[in-house]
Amino acid sequence: MDRQVISSPVLDEQYTLIHHDSGLDILLWKKEGFSTVEALFGTKYGSINNTFKTDETGGFVTVPDGIAHYLEHKLFESDDNSNVFEQYAKTGAAANAFTSTDLTAYLFSCTDNYERSLEILLEFVQSPYFTKENVEKEQGIIAQEIRMGDDSPTRKCFKELLKAVYVNNPVRIDVAGTVESIAKITPELLYECYNAFYNLHNMALSIAGNIDEKTVLEICDRKLKPCRMLNLETGFPEEPEEVNEKRVVSYSAVGLPVFAIGFKSKPAKGKEYVRRSVIAAMLLEQIIGQTSPLYNQLLEEGLINSSFATFVYTSAQRYFCCIMEGESKDPDLVYERITAEIQRIMREGIDTQRFEIDKRVRYGEKISSINDVKACADAMLYYHFDCDDITLFEDVDIIASLTAQECREALAELFDINKSSISIVMDKI
Repeated sequence: MDRQVISSPVLDEQYTLIHHDSGLDILLWKKEGFSTVEALFGTKYGSINNTFKTDETGGFVTVPDGIAHYLEHKLFESDDNSNVFEQYAKTGAAANAFTSTDLTAYLFSCTDNYERSLEILLEFVQSPYFTKENVEKEQGIIAQEIRMGDDSPTRKCFKELLKAVYVNNPVRIDVAGTVESIAKITPELLYECYNAFYNLHNMALSIAGNIDEKTVLEICDRKLKPCRMLNLETGFPEEPEEVNEKRVVSYSAVGLPVFAIGFKSKPAKGKEYVRRSVIAAMLLEQIIGQTSPLYNQLLEEGLINSSFATFVYTSAQRYFCCIMEGESKDPDLVYERITAEIQRIMREGIDTQRFEIDKRVRYGEKISSINDVKACADAMLYYHFDCDDITLFEDVDIIASLTAQECREALAELFDINKSSISIVMDKI
């Protein structure tokens, strides 16, 4: 068992990475004086991983869209009809799970008896139970969830934006799949995906809070089921640099049209991935953040409202998109004003005073997050899976070292107007 301490002398913080003999990577951050414990048991598996191969499959296989999310739902069932949430209720822990484009995680948060909660977590995630009956039962439940999502104008707008931005990348497919795709899911397919992606060599346990390392490792020694590495490899189609469509319109019952604008750029990995993600977020603030002149102009003119938001939608090595979304009486005019502002900043440069304020705010937020047990557990897992050669402490240094000139130089690539799309959802009337 290999043990590595990851530390930051500047922040006076450290956590431990242990390569367990079972094949699992275990991330431990002891937070003395804190009353809560947060744990995530995650696999590097999400909705975009629908084509893969292992030593057992031989060649590449392609499975129905939405199967990663479906599998997350089914793992809470067992062959003895025991209820995982009832088990957690006895320990006083709050439990949940989620599936994203590239990650599935099962988690709990508690203030007492984390040892038993950890045992429950390791037990049920490693004990799949799929039958024809329980798989068919779940299809109706998830189909209803998909339809509810389609009824949400905001979610519909975002889904249509990804289809407009991306030509082949599976990120354009909803995490839950479609009603048609999940109807093709069988117990055999679920076991095939489980065996490929829930192999401990493809997983990690992240736990932060008032914990004892020896106790956690003793539980892992007892509960983890060693497995051999299957040389998992995922396949992805080639994605052109150009967007699929510049403008898409769909219809729903809305008071105001809903819009989402996406700027497509090349994916990145490792340190460059983290750096570009920070730069993209800071450029979004420059262009149309709440302290920007454009944001306040559009707000005063009634072209946007408090629903407006921006974010960087990205996965290491897979996709990178800067997104702006909200409601507007004239989404096309909002798009024109945003693209005009991007061109202005390219000509005139970045507001250095606002840039330095934003940088200090982001730096402070990173420092503050170290005092949040949940944020610590989340960050350990995220950086372990997505950031290759960089630790979560290093992004603090990246923020501190960024310059306005560096961000300006990245503007043309991250906000290329020719590689942008707008999705609009409006009322038919």
